[in-house]
Amino acid sequence: MRRWMGIPVAAVMLTACVTINVYFPAAEAKEAAKEFVEKVIGETPAESKAEPGKPGGSASLERPALQLDRLAGRVDWWSLVGIGSAQAQSPDISIKTPAIQAIQSRMASRFDGQLRAHFDSGALGFTNSGTVSVRDASKIPLAERVAVNQAVADQGRDSAAVYREIAVANGHPEWEAQIRQVFARQWIDSAKGGWWYQDAGGGWKQK
Repeated sequence: MRRWMGIPVAAVMLTACVTINVYFPAAEAKEAAKEFVEKVIGETPAESKAEPGKPGGSASLERPALQLDRLAGRVDWWSLVGIGSAQAQSPDISIKTPAIQAIQSRMASRFDGQLRAHFDSGALGFTNSGTVSVRDASKIPLAERVAVNQAVADQGRDSAAVYREIAVANGHPEWEAQIRQVFARQWIDSAKGGWWYQDAGGGWKQK
């Protein structure tokens, strides 16, 4: 009798030692955001380019900090203290679905056709929430303001749609807010010199 009573207890202990480890792949999300954003904006910012043969000049070479970040995200820390892990491996962040690429194409076309000149003039800027905003309407010719405001609104809707679509396409809708944060940083990182952006407090700064 005692032998059989021990079976449920052992089962509970075994279950307690198994964890499901699902993490947000921040390094992969940053890489995906950079690829997406720079295709929308166009040229890579001059300050982010490296001369051939120097560190950063090859896409196959990663910064040590990024390599450590990737490694840390993949270490099963529970296993180091003897606790098993039933790990649900998170995939690389995919941005290659037809829906995502269609949004990217619209955003790139709109950026080149209607928004870029107004970023250059200082009228528009990137917000700290991953969208575009009119920073100084006086820099937009009166005849163009309605069209520019509409383009800004459309770009904002597409931005929100793509953050949601990336999260859903990768099987984790709950990642939407984190993906938005990663993209918000990347729009600013990829901005050209002289363009405006919002800092964490909402103030405008020129890059």
